[in-house]
Amino acid sequence: MTQPTTIRRVPGPQLRLPEPLRTALTLAATGVPVLPLRRGKVPFGNCRTCAGNACGGRPNMKCAGPCQCPGVCHAWAAASTDPAVLSSPAWMATWRRAVAVAYHPGGTGLTVVDLDDAEAIAWARTALPATRTVPTTRGEHWIYRGAMTSRNAVRPGVDIKSTMAYARYLGPGTGTMTDLPDAVRALAVKEPSADRPTPHALTVPAGSGSGECPHRTPAYLERGIAMAEQRITEASSAVHATVYRTFLAVLSRHGRCGCLTDTHITRLFTAAQAKGETLRHCTDAWANARIRLGM
Repeated sequence: MTQPTTIRRVPGPQLRLPEPLRTALTLAATGVPVLPLRRGKVPFGNCRTCAGNACGGRPNMKCAGPCQCPGVCHAWAAASTDPAVLSSPAWMATWRRAVAVAYHPGGTGLTVVDLDDAEAIAWARTALPATRTVPTTRGEHWIYRGAMTSRNAVRPGVDIKSTMAYARYLGPGTGTMTDLPDAVRALAVKEPSADRPTPHALTVPAGSGSGECPHRTPAYLERGIAMAEQRITEASSAVHATVYRTFLAVLSRHGRCGCLTDTHITRLFTAAQAKGETLRHCTDAWANARIRLGM
C-alpha cells in the first residue's frame, strides 16, 4: 500500500484530528477501506440500532458489503474510503477513542498472511514466495496482491485475512508485493489442524446404527449455530467464560458427527472476537472444550 504524498483535507473547521484518523485518511486516499480499532485492537461494537444483532446482520452473513449504518458498525463491513464518512460526527467520537487503524484487505484486492510467531515466520520463508512484509507485535504480516476467502488457524500461528476480515495497519512494510500464490490459496482448503473437527465429513460416529448423521437437517444445525452466536453476542459480563461454555455446548451437540464445518466455526469465532476475545483465546477455548469432551 503506497503512501500518498498528500492528505485530503476534511471540510469544515480545521480541528486537530486524532492521530488514528490522520492515518486512516491517508490510507483512504489510496483506496484502502479503513476502520478504527478500540482497546484490545478489536472493532467497536455495533450501533444502537444493530446492538445484539437486532438487525439480523453479521459480518459473515447478511452484512455482505459496506455497512449502511451511520456509525462504525459490523466490524470489517464498516470499512470505508470516503473521507466524509470517516470524519463524520458519528465516526469522530469513535476515532477519539481509537487506539489503532484497521483495513479490509479484500476490499482493496489484497490478502494478508498473518504470521503470529517466529516458528510461523520460519515456515513461511520456506513455503511461500517473498512479498511485502510488515512487522507485528509478535510476528509479521505478509501481503500479497489478490483477494481470497479468509480463514483463521490454517496452520499453527498462521491466519489468512482477506475478504470479510480486517487486519491492523502497522505501516507500509518493506519489499515488493507479489501476486497471491497458489500456495496461500491452498491453505484455505487444507485439512484442518488437530484442534478443530474435520469440516467436510457428514459421517456417523462410531457406535451409531442409524446409518446417517442425526443432524443432517440444515435447519437444525443452523438454528443451533445462530443460538450460539446470540448467546455470545448478548454476554454482558464473563465473556471468556461464556465463549467457552458456548463452544462446549456446540461441540457436545454437533462435534462428534462431522456436521460442523469451517464456516460454522468461523461464525462462532467471529462472534467471540466481536466481543473482544482474541483469536488465540478462541482457539484455546475451542481446544479446551474438545479436551473436556474427550474429542
